Amino acid sequence: MALLELSHVETYYGDSHILFDLSLTVEAGEVVCLLGRNGAGKTTTVRSIIGLTPPQSGRITLRGREVAGLPPFRIARLGIGFVPEDRRVFPNLTVQENLEVARRTWGNGSGPWTAERVFDLFPILRERKRQPGGTLSGGEQQMLTIARTLMGNPEILLLDEPSEGLAPLVVEMLRQQLGRLKGSGLTIVLAEQNVRFVSELGDRVYILEKGMVRHEGSMAQFLADAEVRRTYLAV
Repeated sequence: MALLELSHVETYYGDSHILFDLSLTVEAGEVVCLLGRNGAGKTTTVRSIIGLTPPQSGRITLRGREVAGLPPFRIARLGIGFVPEDRRVFPNLTVQENLEVARRTWGNGSGPWTAERVFDLFPILRERKRQPGGTLSGGEQQMLTIARTLMGNPEILLLDEPSEGLAPLVVEMLRQQLGRLKGSGLTIVLAEQNVRFVSELGDRVYILEKGMVRHEGSMAQFLADAEVRRTYLAV
């Protein structure tokens, strides 16, 4: 049984049909990458998983348990953490306070995340721990958002376009930090456009176009198939 499974998901924004018969699986410990151009349906997929945009039909299961239709806070408590593209740090709270607000005791048995543990992963946050979140750079805010999500001890981490708008050096630092999370065994679903960013992180790839899965396979297969990259990603 897959840790996370989407089966024939159909999701709408109002009257607009966004996801069409979308199915995918995520195994424990995998990094699964959702790739595609702007508007392909990547963000809607992760929002469907976390319950912010619930599917109109289809199934979403976590360890075999149906979660589609549950409110987002219930899905989070079951073990799914979401890092949105727009970061949403608490600007008037310090870095330390941002982390403590999100601290939870549930987890997947691998040991709880603490402020010290996330500071080890993101050393710059230790240096900034007394600064208000709103004074951090974009890259630091992205790290804080990931760190805050980890404080909830998720079993699966959903990241929506984490490299968007960041300087190349910051993107590389973030890639290394996500690589450490992968090495710890954390399951990650990564929605991205930046192929270079995900190429050394991902185990498997789903390419979305117009709300449908157009290609799926291993990262090695994807990187070896120039035609697929050219057709769906123009790279």
